[in-house]
Amino acid sequence: MTRPFPRRLVLILLLALAIPLLIPNVARAAVSEEATFVFNTFAFLIWGALVMFMCAGFTMLESGSVRTKNASMICLKNIGIYSIAGLAYFIIGYNLMYVDVGSVIGSFNFLYGPSSAELDLLGGDDAALSSVVANGYSSMSDWFFQMVFVATAASIVSGALAERVKMWSFFLFTLLLTAFIYPIVGAWTWGGGWLSEMGFQDFAGSTIVHSVGGWAALAGILVVGPRLGKFRKDGTARPTPPSNILVVTLGVFILWLGWFGFNGGSQLALGSAFDAVAMSHVLVNTNLAAAAGVVAAIAISRSIMGRTDLFVGLNGAIAGLVSITAGPDIVDHYWAIIIGAIGAILCTLGLKLLEKLKLDDVVGAVPAHLFAGIWGTLAAAIAGGASFGVQVVGVLAVGAFVFVVSYLVWRLIDLTIKVRVSRQVEQLGQDAGELGIEAYPEFVLMPEEFDED
Repeated sequence: MTRPFPRRLVLILLLALAIPLLIPNVARAAVSEEATFVFNTFAFLIWGALVMFMCAGFTMLESGSVRTKNASMICLKNIGIYSIAGLAYFIIGYNLMYVDVGSVIGSFNFLYGPSSAELDLLGGDDAALSSVVANGYSSMSDWFFQMVFVATAASIVSGALAERVKMWSFFLFTLLLTAFIYPIVGAWTWGGGWLSEMGFQDFAGSTIVHSVGGWAALAGILVVGPRLGKFRKDGTARPTPPSNILVVTLGVFILWLGWFGFNGGSQLALGSAFDAVAMSHVLVNTNLAAAAGVVAAIAISRSIMGRTDLFVGLNGAIAGLVSITAGPDIVDHYWAIIIGAIGAILCTLGLKLLEKLKLDDVVGAVPAHLFAGIWGTLAAAIAGGASFGVQVVGVLAVGAFVFVVSYLVWRLIDLTIKVRVSRQVEQLGQDAGELGIEAYPEFVLMPEEFDED
């Protein structure tokens, strides 16, 4: 006769069988420190690549906005901007912006590279793993993500001065902007300098990236002057419609896509549920602001510009994106719609204002990036809880520094190697006049009567 199996023993066995089923759930709930490091680094690299793709957007936007005789030059300038910005930021810019920053500026050391612990790990020293992981992300992934931002700031200047600025003069200004001017502003803010200590908030760069580019562009517009024939003798602006509105539209869609990397990546982490939720919030607000910008710009374009204007609507999208960039992490989504719509209205009014002031901005870079950038920075206080006074101080300080320094640099370049192409080159077009390669070689260049005004 066998003895009955004890009930207590049965319960113990069932519990023992259940433990392996519970352990995986616990493991899924807590991400290891190394996994967090991998997620954060991966996010920097992927978002950075998406922001880099915005260079293609700027190229399409600008090459479609200018006349066909200058399209090749725009392509050359944009790939040159990205290359110069990457080298300048590697050689000196990043150190000025982020390494050993005091109140105003960081280190003047040249070059930037991985940490010693990362080099040890790459060399096969597994003991260095804990030190590497403790940083939270790979050093060079952060450098890459920050570098593509500085390229964006420089691209803003290109479109404003298209069709008349000399190539090498523009590249020289780009070098100084990306090596010194932008990094100094970045040191004040994201680098932990005096504006950061005051509490200035700019999540992804309405002021730090877009207004910097806008102020530099405005200074350049004043020094270089308008295109030949842009303004009639009576002071009214002569229409200069885009040569390829299809390409312009494609460019804006690419910029819109890249902006998800721009703002989403500025969460600067993807190693927790909080980061994932916050990043989702940022991307939705970014999309809402751009959409509201398009609708608002199209709705008011007829009353302000005298026609329902696609170009104004496209600039409305950019203005909406710029406006939300200072505070896409705000909680209430309806604020993103309001901020984007107001940014687009200001941009449209700004396009008209520049015409009245006889300032020739080919792509509307100043209204879309500077005016909307200022508004977005202040909106971060109105809707996002930042200090309004500190935001005003930041806007004024960055504006005064960037505009004055940029104006002096442009003037200095003009005194030495000149900033403007010759009248003959401008009439012929920079593609044939400077490059000897035309974007549309099957087209016959026709004389433009207003060049003689």
